[in-house]
Amino acid sequence: MISKSVKRLPVENGVSGWEAVSERPFPVRTLDGDVTADWLIVGAGFAGLSAARRLLELRPDDKIVILDASEVGKGTSGRNSGFMIDVPHNLSGGEYSSGEAEATRLEMAQNRSAIAFAAQAAEEYGMSRATFDPSGKINAAATARGMRLNRSFGESLMGAGEKHTFLDAKEMREITASDYYTGGLYTPGAVLIQPADYIRFFAAGLSGRVSIFERSPVTSLRQDSGTWTAMTNRGKVTAPKVILGVNGHIDDFGHYRGRLMHIFAYASMTAPFPADDFGQKASGQDKWALLPADAMGATIRKITSAGQSRIVIRTKYTYESKLEASDWRMGKMAKAHRDALDARFPGLADVPFEHSWAGRLCLSRNHVPAFGEIEEGLFSACCENGLGTVKSTLAGMMAAELATRTASRHLEQYMDHPEPTRLPPEPFAWLGINAMIRLQELRAGREG
Repeated sequence: MISKSVKRLPVENGVSGWEAVSERPFPVRTLDGDVTADWLIVGAGFAGLSAARRLLELRPDDKIVILDASEVGKGTSGRNSGFMIDVPHNLSGGEYSSGEAEATRLEMAQNRSAIAFAAQAAEEYGMSRATFDPSGKINAAATARGMRLNRSFGESLMGAGEKHTFLDAKEMREITASDYYTGGLYTPGAVLIQPADYIRFFAAGLSGRVSIFERSPVTSLRQDSGTWTAMTNRGKVTAPKVILGVNGHIDDFGHYRGRLMHIFAYASMTAPFPADDFGQKASGQDKWALLPADAMGATIRKITSAGQSRIVIRTKYTYESKLEASDWRMGKMAKAHRDALDARFPGLADVPFEHSWAGRLCLSRNHVPAFGEIEEGLFSACCENGLGTVKSTLAGMMAAELATRTASRHLEQYMDHPEPTRLPPEPFAWLGINAMIRLQELRAGREG
């Protein structure tokens, strides 16, 4: 018999702007009572929902239950910047690509498999262009170092035979109306999503065939005689197989402890401002999406709907062993966002932030996922290494294939990685990781 109590439950730090401007297409349903299923999925984010959809493809007659501690779209999956990126994107260093052509091709093939899976879901579940937009993204450079990084990234893409376009300062100004940027690198394969909308519409699309219970946190998980039982505050789910799509919270379930870095990423969204002459003069075209040329810089998006525009900015990171960011920390990060926004768009200085929030990323030292069958009948699809929209989608797909013993080329390649390596003990991990983050942010300079 295996029995584990869940160490901690998720915490939401601030209200995500994406969630605040999103509308739920279906009511909240909690677990009240006992349920038996063929499959239990814990976590209704990118990994969990993708695993459910893939299971429906592979086992259409099976009963699938999803439990989520919060509400769909309120957790980490609704708190990212909304980029589904096909080309290499490694947040743990300043450069996006190692330059190894074969590794680059493999990563892109896996990312594109996940994006294609998401695109099929978006079409089937009726997502609008505002929710799922395959329009590409720009790596924006504001320094000489950023320009060098873009050139290096472009060379890596060229070596892999990938389309890309360099933009000069004038072209960046035409897009953003900002003099801040000296150049950019456009790649066409990225999809821009409204993450809270995407997750909610995905869940709504599954809800006719999958039972999704929200506000139903798993407090313990035990196996007895080949059957798993997940306890919640008001009921339990029993199933022979369980997929954990809980990202960094996998260590709170007793697995991969001391191996995963929990990185807080901070973001803010402005209040709406008119998208007419004022909006165009102050911030350019109705929509655009910028990643920093240095991965530790500022990610910025402009969105427009019904004649109103907003700017979303994400920059600054901290490593934490706890789940909640203090009010002081949140205020400090919102001020950093204000400074970064004003430097780029002085015409928006009078437009306040309406929402500021934090979301937790999960990284491993050796940049590998926490994936596989970790106990008999218990599967992990966790640790997205800073690109949860795509990597967690892929992990959910692969977990469903692994759990159903479905052979595929992508699964064989995805399984070919080592375990996440151990972190130093605390407080050395906290000191070392935060020092490294700070050094990388200083190196990024005006990119941040």
